[in-house]
Amino acid sequence: MLRRTFSLLTIVALCSFSLAHADDKQTVGPDADRLQEMTGQAVEFLRTTQADDGSWTSPQAVGISALVTTSLLKSGLDPEDPTVAKALQNLEGFIQDDGGIYHKDSKHRNYETSITLLAFDAANADGRYNETIARAADFLKGLQWDETEGIDQSDPAYGGAGYGGHERPDLSNTSFFLEAMITAGVSLDDPAVKKALVFVSRTQNLESEANTTPFAAKVDDGGFYYTPAAGGTSQAGTTPNGGLRSYASMTYAGLKSMIYAGLAEDDPRVEAATEWIRQFYSLDENPGMGQQGLFYYYHTFAKALDAMNVDLFEDAEGDTHDWRKELTEHLASIQQENGSWVNSAERWYEGDPNLVTAYSLLALSYCQPKEVEVEN
Repeated sequence: MLRRTFSLLTIVALCSFSLAHADDKQTVGPDADRLQEMTGQAVEFLRTTQADDGSWTSPQAVGISALVTTSLLKSGLDPEDPTVAKALQNLEGFIQDDGGIYHKDSKHRNYETSITLLAFDAANADGRYNETIARAADFLKGLQWDETEGIDQSDPAYGGAGYGGHERPDLSNTSFFLEAMITAGVSLDDPAVKKALVFVSRTQNLESEANTTPFAAKVDDGGFYYTPAAGGTSQAGTTPNGGLRSYASMTYAGLKSMIYAGLAEDDPRVEAATEWIRQFYSLDENPGMGQQGLFYYYHTFAKALDAMNVDLFEDAEGDTHDWRKELTEHLASIQQENGSWVNSAERWYEGDPNLVTAYSLLALSYCQPKEVEVEN
């Protein structure tokens, strides 16, 4: 289970709310019936698109099938549900002798293993996947860029995880890696977690003791980009001085990764990242990338704010957002008649309604309404 290092009061203080006696309550989040209706329609869509072998989109698309499976489990389906049971059986067929969970011809072993570990954990109430999860975590540690690849801590690739075919780690893969580590019960003191935090810190546009890369001071806005390794890459492009532009999906991924790795809310890296998302709070786009990667962004947005235990989020303009309600209402406004979601900007496979619907369901799984205390 993921650790929560933030409390409601600390994040409210961080976001500059004035604290008073909290003796009243209000409900935050969406209408429960509307949320259930949206979720049910999406689940039914995914039932209709599952292949006979239990996969979605392609028999080789282990990551997509695992994301869909996790989204169904997080939406309240049981492992014994026929659709989920068939999906789990399919995923079990990719468990390899080395402990990894990936297609035998895959170059995405970290991504596929990390995502499938999360699916098996979501189905693991009876402990059936305990050994599989433990072996997968050990396998993932072996993929991490560290001394075993002949590099030391001075290398900007150190501690990261990536797609094998690109020959360098990146923040997206590292965020999945780190979530898989914590989900598997790996200690915050484990070297794999500490090394991952080294890499995550170097993907932030913040000059600090934790980030002395050449890119750190060129933008210095507290946001995150894709990777400092192999010459550095930001999907949002570069600044005239060679800086790597921050963008929202990676900033939320970096922030939640720091929380998962145990950083406190007063750590300068966390404070700078939180200030960035206050400046660029939006559901209309993936700030810095427009419509590209939008549903990945929604998923990461919800997961990060949930990890922060924030219920009402104050942006840089002083506007307070019931983010669960806003996200649910926005997704309701763009849900297709058949219950799916799809992105017209097809980059990163977001033209695939199976993947995008999984992202949306995962985002909505963090949007359950709840009662919270508010100032009088």
